[in-house]
Amino acid sequence: MPSPNILLIVSDDHGYADRSALGIHSDVRTPALDRLAAGGVSCTDAYVTAPICSPSRAAIISGRYQQRWGGQWFDSARFPPDDVPTMAEVLRDQGYRTGYFGKVHYGKESVGDRACPPRHRFETTFYGLAGQSMGRLNYLHHSDRAVEEYGAEAAHYMAVQPMLSGDEPVEHEGFLSPELGRRATEFIQADDDRPYICMLAFNAVHNFCWQLPDEELAKRDLPAYRDWKPDLGRPYTEWYDDVIVPNLPHGRDYYLAQLELMDAEIGKLLDLLDETGQADNTLVVYTTDNGGSTCNFADNTPLRGTKYTVWDGGIRVPMLWRWPGQLPAGRESGVLASTLDLMPTLVGVAGGEYAGDGLDLLRALRGETDAAHSALHWDLGFEWAVRAGDWKLSWFDGEDPHTIEQREYEHAPMGDGWFLAELSTDIGEQHNRLADKPEIADQLKTLHANWRTEVGLDQPGPA
Repeated sequence: MPSPNILLIVSDDHGYADRSALGIHSDVRTPALDRLAAGGVSCTDAYVTAPICSPSRAAIISGRYQQRWGGQWFDSARFPPDDVPTMAEVLRDQGYRTGYFGKVHYGKESVGDRACPPRHRFETTFYGLAGQSMGRLNYLHHSDRAVEEYGAEAAHYMAVQPMLSGDEPVEHEGFLSPELGRRATEFIQADDDRPYICMLAFNAVHNFCWQLPDEELAKRDLPAYRDWKPDLGRPYTEWYDDVIVPNLPHGRDYYLAQLELMDAEIGKLLDLLDETGQADNTLVVYTTDNGGSTCNFADNTPLRGTKYTVWDGGIRVPMLWRWPGQLPAGRESGVLASTLDLMPTLVGVAGGEYAGDGLDLLRALRGETDAAHSALHWDLGFEWAVRAGDWKLSWFDGEDPHTIEQREYEHAPMGDGWFLAELSTDIGEQHNRLADKPEIADQLKTLHANWRTEVGLDQPGPA
């Protein structure tokens, strides 16, 4: 069998409940994601390695826990070291052509750093360095003129710097989601006989979702909302509090519009695969970089918590796999899965092997085995968690400055102290079983302590 093409789609802050096929919210419209789920396998118990974007993305691109090179929170997040191969490097060696389109955010990378896609063997690229602009990309403006009009401070916060192709700046004024879709389409259609991996990293549905084209606002009867600039007469931090839950008027509507428009671009790519006869030989994978950001109007029902937290709402994510003829259609898999598994699974379908921290999930996705991870770990220093089977133990330092900042600045419902949940009966982590199952908590504490030693975290955890 020839090596399949690979289309890997990674969105930003997508809420666990926000797919129309789930039937949770009648105002959510994601027909393309529903089409992927109907034609493939949905992982119900899939996790990222961090509840924030940059360390999580480092694990996605490498298949290894980012804690191995010290990545825990924004201030320590960085791209994998030079001796850790990336997805593009491994697949290039297997004869793939490689394309990257969208958001880049592993830390505070600069043009020319190895974190930039062309510097770790993505051949065709169009991307923005979100680490230079508060972790976001503007949905509408990327040009020198925009930088001048916004001014240096606002240009930083509103993320209007030019995009990049290779190491060269590329200006783009207009809605970014269709441009990312267009660039991915051109790459897929290129006259090249090699199989490809196309990694499409949407900035949707990250915050500031009011940044929509005028015609889309009019279609939805939504008012325009101004980006922050100094002439508003308020400091950015004060203004920011008014654009997150519960203060932004129409906040959920803006978020759902961005989600619907991203989904439309995914739908166009699925149509393209059908029309060009590539669908049966293309593995399409969809996931997101961390749990939904409830402060940005995402919803994670039935999970507790949000981005920034190790409650499941911060770390359990949608994960959809479609490969017609190779994976069953309309199947749900409850195996314990991780975005660590993307790298070994994609390398595996390409005919190779990759020894990282993830697993090749292909047989589990097919339903041929239930074997997957025996445990998964999360560790940000001031909060951590471990899941083994149906049991999950979490710990939060409620007085840590990071905890206080996220609680006050992002309105995130952070935890405090120990919490033991049996997820098979309590998916929402509402009932703390610590008192009646202390032996399980002790086992999980030991398991996590051993893992910390394995990945090289030298600071002591909580007693």
